[in-house]
Amino acid sequence: MYVRRGTRTLLAGLAVTAVLAGTAGAADAADSTPAKPAGDGARALCKRVPKVDRHIARALKRLDAGAERRGSVARLQKRVDNAKKAGHTEIATYLQNRLDFRKSLRTNLQQRQKDLTAVKTWCQDHDGGKAAN
Repeated sequence: MYVRRGTRTLLAGLAVTAVLAGTAGAADAADSTPAKPAGDGARALCKRVPKVDRHIARALKRLDAGAERRGSVARLQKRVDNAKKAGHTEIATYLQNRLDFRKSLRTNLQQRQKDLTAVKTWCQDHDGGKAAN
């Protein structure tokens, strides 16, 4: 009987300690103010423009490839058509939703590519963003 009471007391003590430690940590976190950004990150973005441009171009190339290329819109469209032809309506619906997203992704990436061209021009005009910070 004594062991049970001691175990219960020990567990209660640990629980109280954990609660007190948690509230102290929360109070410390509330006291510290979050760091404000020093700038808009123009210099870092200007450095990454070529890499981002390659990434977008590679994704668009994959999306626009033919039906033999995995990840292309044409291949997924073929899979949707095959599912409809076979009468697998649930599969066709699922694949159609993926196809709709993939088509919207293409539009989104094309817009990003246009925006990135404007950023590239800005970076060239502003010495790679060094003058902005």
